[in-house]
Amino acid sequence: MILALTASLSGCSPGSGSSTVPPETAPVKATKTGDLAIENGSTVKLEYALTDDKGTLLDTNKGKEPLAYTHGQGQIIPGLEKALIGLRTGDAKHVVIRPEEAYGPIRPEAVVEVPKERIPEKLQTVGAHLVAQRKDGQPMQAFVKEVKEKTVVLDTNHPLAGKILTFDVTIVGVEAAQEKK
Repeated sequence: MILALTASLSGCSPGSGSSTVPPETAPVKATKTGDLAIENGSTVKLEYALTDDKGTLLDTNKGKEPLAYTHGQGQIIPGLEKALIGLRTGDAKHVVIRPEEAYGPIRPEAVVEVPKERIPEKLQTVGAHLVAQRKDGQPMQAFVKEVKEKTVVLDTNHPLAGKILTFDVTIVGVEAAQEKK
């Protein structure tokens, strides 16, 4: 999957800020079975197609297993989660999300230069993907941006950082929030 739609898939946390598409107003309580509106705690299943600002398809699950998540738990990017509040099974929505509500802006400090001897030789190629370990022991995704004489330049920004993302989403299921016991 190119897109790490859930923050846990890529180990990268989404950014925060304002969305181009305002979220729906307060969720509407459903009055009949099968007509539940998405609200915090709802289990949601959806199909999506993700494109960039040029219309290039980056990822889709159409015709595959729907993406399932619990609404309000930060399992999908903030801008998309806000835009889905109040939708019901069968609803479709076109959502444009700014970087601040997706994977954040490109952070120049996330581009680091390391000695070549710290990178396996077979990964010393522009575009190579590697998983590094942060000082706190947590994994960190990185892409080789440049190979110099004695160093390798790594970019640890999320691959979709700084990009305006467009989702075409269809809700295929909404289950009521579970009460805490």
